[in-house]
Amino acid sequence: MKYREHFDRQVTREDVWIPTRDGRTHLHARIWRPNDAEAEPVPALLEYLPYRKTDWTAPRDAQRHPWYAGHGYASVRVDIRGHGDSEGTPGDEYDAQELADGVDVVNWLAEQPWCTGKVGMFGISWGGFNSLQIAALAPEPLKAIVTVCSTDDRYDNDVHYTGGAVLGIDMLAWAGTMLAFAARPPDPTSVGEDRWLPMWRERLEALDPFLNTWLAHQQRDDYWRHGSVCEDYSAIDAAVLAVGGWNDPYRDTVLRLVEHLPDDRVRGIVGPWSHQYPDRGLPPGPAIGFLQETLRWWDQHLKGEDTGVMREPKLRAWLNDPVPPATSYDEMPGRWVGDHNWPSPSVSWDARLLGDGDTPVLVRSPQHTGLDAGRFFPFGNASDLPPDQREEDGRSVCFDSAPLDGRVEILGRPRVRLRLDSATPRAHVVVRVCDVAPDGSSTLVTRGVLNLLSRHGRDRAVEWTPGTYETVEFELNGIGYAFPPGHRIRVAVSDTYWPWVWPHGERGQLTVLPAGSALLLPVRDPASDEDEGSAPIRFEEPEQAPPLPVTYERSAEATPERLVICDVAKGEWTLEVDPNYGGSRVYPDGLRYEESARETYRIRADDPLSARAVSEWTIRLRRGDDWDAEIMTRTELRATATEFIMDSRMETRADGETVVKRAWHRTTPRTSA
Repeated sequence: MKYREHFDRQVTREDVWIPTRDGRTHLHARIWRPNDAEAEPVPALLEYLPYRKTDWTAPRDAQRHPWYAGHGYASVRVDIRGHGDSEGTPGDEYDAQELADGVDVVNWLAEQPWCTGKVGMFGISWGGFNSLQIAALAPEPLKAIVTVCSTDDRYDNDVHYTGGAVLGIDMLAWAGTMLAFAARPPDPTSVGEDRWLPMWRERLEALDPFLNTWLAHQQRDDYWRHGSVCEDYSAIDAAVLAVGGWNDPYRDTVLRLVEHLPDDRVRGIVGPWSHQYPDRGLPPGPAIGFLQETLRWWDQHLKGEDTGVMREPKLRAWLNDPVPPATSYDEMPGRWVGDHNWPSPSVSWDARLLGDGDTPVLVRSPQHTGLDAGRFFPFGNASDLPPDQREEDGRSVCFDSAPLDGRVEILGRPRVRLRLDSATPRAHVVVRVCDVAPDGSSTLVTRGVLNLLSRHGRDRAVEWTPGTYETVEFELNGIGYAFPPGHRIRVAVSDTYWPWVWPHGERGQLTVLPAGSALLLPVRDPASDEDEGSAPIRFEEPEQAPPLPVTYERSAEATPERLVICDVAKGEWTLEVDPNYGGSRVYPDGLRYEESARETYRIRADDPLSARAVSEWTIRLRRGDDWDAEIMTRTELRATATEFIMDSRMETRADGETVVKRAWHRTTPRTSA
């Protein structure tokens, strides 16, 4: 990593309040911009988040906003309404109010005397989501965005549902996280000693756990269509640079955006990365000069300079070389490949039958199948990625190819076609594709889930008629991977995947006909790398502004990030997870931010109704003897055969005295999950 100490432009930082259209609510913003003899108007770049610019994202903000300002941009970080130091009360994620406020901010920036009138937006995860969504609202000044680790489909490619199935691991975990995050107070140094406590109390009284809303919408309805730009890609007028990682759950969005947006307005990059900006150097690498690459994008679309970025391939993707299974890799071996069109003419479909006999195969997995799935949101931590899949394979039914005669490279979204019957009206089918080495080790390559209730569309629930065979086909997650000679390609099929997928209420089983089933691989021709006129794909080394001098503290009582416990007598399996988002830290202004969290997932091997998930958070913010605020939350999800049961509670304190204490108990019918 290179830290840039000096820039061509002098940079100043200021905090301001930005008005919204309601005339009552102001959003708190931090602006870095050039302030020197050449201080003519410049384009503005906006990052718009609920995650608190004064503490939680402050280290990462310091890496990029001053860097952009030093290169001739006003780089702006805004707290969303009801979060951080902004006024108002928190709403649902990406709700109409959030997006309307975002449009107001874009227009306000364009009207400032130091702005040329042209605005870009960027962000990772939440900031990448709302960059896309606000681009679809098409405010006139918004000319370009950079969206990283984001989704175009809020129903089928986010933390709530996958393949029509409830994402047990993040439906609960992220709802619990956001309850704790939304309960954090504004900072007195920003809003004033006399305002912070009334502002905090107002937002606490307005909170409602996201979990209650998300589980009330178990099919793809208007709630999920809102903010899903896949509903109408043509609404996006801004130029879109979409960036993702093969170890991030949102990578398929990059493939869809480069397919559906016009060639002159989109480019995509998919590296080996986790859910992180690709210049941070967190596993798995290699990292790239992301800021330099985005500067080319901004200069092209906001300053009208020909940087050559639009002559790059439409999709630049990292093709992983084979690796033995591990929960973390400092760097993935492989190479960059480029395709000027997507879908690419260099990729063809290779259909591989799962078998050639007529004998049906029974699939009836124990309920704890999935404990070796790894983290849904890899963050670059030591235990994030799936370990050796041999135990998972043993809990599944496996269909192995013969040893490969030669190297097979795939790029895109594999598909699976299954001829099957379900013994129950409601069931899931889960497919994993693994690379099996001669020593028997099994590396997870990609996977996919289908709730059989949603096989005719995510907007409806159609029960299966037991005793009836149907053919179902669905996509697996996108990947770039090379299977080496001598290895086998394994298709592992299960009907459970805990805790990623919340189980249906009835123990079932599937019957698969191998001869009518197939794996469809998007095989890429390696010769396309040598097409005439194609230049090798290269990125600069990572460069950032100097890091914020933050001191990180590790608790003396630190527990493992992921711990699996089996009660043999009860047949009960427990997964304990520390999400490790950053832990406790001390900031240069004396703020001490303490954070601890634990997720617990329990299930008995023979009982789907034993599934239970709990998220617990404790957050404390204090500055000397002047300010001390605490937040404690607990969120629990369980289910009967007919309904989900949700219990959440929150307690907050200021200087040891209770501010607001609340509890929520909700139930909702299991309509399709």
